Amino acid sequence: QVQFVESGGGLVQPGGSLRLSCAASFSSGSAYAMGWYRQALGKQRELVATITSGGNTNYADSVKGRFTISRDNAGNTVYLQMHSLKPEDTAVYYCNYPDFRPKIWGQGTQVTVSS
Repeated sequence: QVQFVESGGGLVQPGGSLRLSCAASFSSGSAYAMGWYRQALGKQRELVATITSGGNTNYADSVKGRFTISRDNAGNTVYLQMHSLKPEDTAVYYCNYPDFRPKIWGQGTQVTVSS
């Protein structure tokens, strides 16, 4: 069973930056795309960024130009560098494999953007 451990969240002022990390316990993970999701209070979980096994990236319009997804050489750790954070970025952030069904979720990491 795949497990995810997300970290790096916290409280940051608008305009600030954070770097999230996620370690996945899947030895073959490097062959699959990975993604960052977020869920704000009272809203559905949404996919915000993906990175393929070959390093191609894709972003939701709401974060394009501000967030950067990357992964380590082994492919089992994914990062999300977030700049110019806005209050609407406040959410619990999770990582997962977009192609996997059903999805098993980790605890996530809380990001709060507030002055």
